[in-house]
Amino acid sequence: MVASEIRALFAVASRPEVVSLAGGMPYVNALPLDLVSELVADLVASRGSVALQYGSGQGDPALREQICEVMRMEGIEANADDVVVTVGSQQALDLITRIFIDPGDVVLAEGPSYVGALGTFSAYQAKVVHIAMDDQGLIPEALAQTIYALQAAGNRIKFLYTIPNFQNPAGVTLNEVRRRQVLEICRRAGVLVVEDNPYGLLGFDGEPMRALRADDPEGVVYLGSFSKTLAPGFRVGWALAPHAVRDKLVLAMESAVLSHSSFTQLAVGQYLATQPWREQIKSFRELYRERRDALLGALDVLMPPGCTWTRPAGGFFVWMTLPEGLNSKAILPRAVAERVAFVPGTGFYSDGGGSRNMRLSFCYPEPERIKEGVRRLAGVIEQELRLRDTFGTGSTPGRSGVDTPGPDLA
Repeated sequence: MVASEIRALFAVASRPEVVSLAGGMPYVNALPLDLVSELVADLVASRGSVALQYGSGQGDPALREQICEVMRMEGIEANADDVVVTVGSQQALDLITRIFIDPGDVVLAEGPSYVGALGTFSAYQAKVVHIAMDDQGLIPEALAQTIYALQAAGNRIKFLYTIPNFQNPAGVTLNEVRRRQVLEICRRAGVLVVEDNPYGLLGFDGEPMRALRADDPEGVVYLGSFSKTLAPGFRVGWALAPHAVRDKLVLAMESAVLSHSSFTQLAVGQYLATQPWREQIKSFRELYRERRDALLGALDVLMPPGCTWTRPAGGFFVWMTLPEGLNSKAILPRAVAERVAFVPGTGFYSDGGGSRNMRLSFCYPEPERIKEGVRRLAGVIEQELRLRDTFGTGSTPGRSGVDTPGPDLA
């Protein structure tokens, strides 16, 4: 496990005068907090003896039924017996890795990929091999070629880890044709698919896309979370797994924490049962669409030539590529000094890539703050370009290696 050298900078970046385009924190102030407060108080008064007691290692049965209803919005028909409730989807990812990975095993992951997943894979001594993406998501031909080469060389590929919807950090979405191709490639190669889908219900246009798990129940482990569609403070996520894998997940869950928090499970269950949660998700979608538009509009107007970025159709993130000769990690201290923060791209690769990239988050700041943050960031990049043009390079980059920002940045 390696601590991130950029964490100290983000302690400064959390100050109110700094516009943070770094954190992937949902805007929980958009929730009806008064109703949530009443709901929690009523839970303690009416079911306190259950809510404050130990629970099942697999999770509350009623909540597991409700989770199946949530997943039905993405085409998944599941049995509650195959759902395991976890402490956020991050714990589900940790348990899956713990079950499958021996030191030296290969995990395939998009390049770039979620920093929290890379940290987990590293902790269990997996070898991460990145698969190239473009604006339509993971490239099936690259996946097939990589699997063939690795298996021919005698490597053990345990699973493909993918975020198909509004990917963190790239913001891109795997299109329908490629979804079928990816499933078929992995099915032929005997490679399990781990589908991490925290943003699937937060698309800005049309209905949610059909989940990979909906088309291959035996070949896909699906990870879900209420952190983005309700609140991360409840720390309630889940894994939907084939039956044999489900059994191992329950054993791993019990050895890790005995049982999940009954209180938070029942609170989420009561919220789903009594509140118009579908309408709340629509409100989140509209709020994040407005902020996405503010970020893209400001980038279009203010960024100097040579910068490019993705245009997400949902989720929280934009992935920006800097001009040649610039290094995002090296720029970060200057950006923080100018009171704007982002996450350097190196944290999203296990192989040292991403030095010209940065992740920009639009989920938390107000639209006007987003625009001001982009104005400050554009000024920093323009200064770096002048340094490059004068001396042949921008700021000197720091040491190489995988950075793992804290949970407020993931």
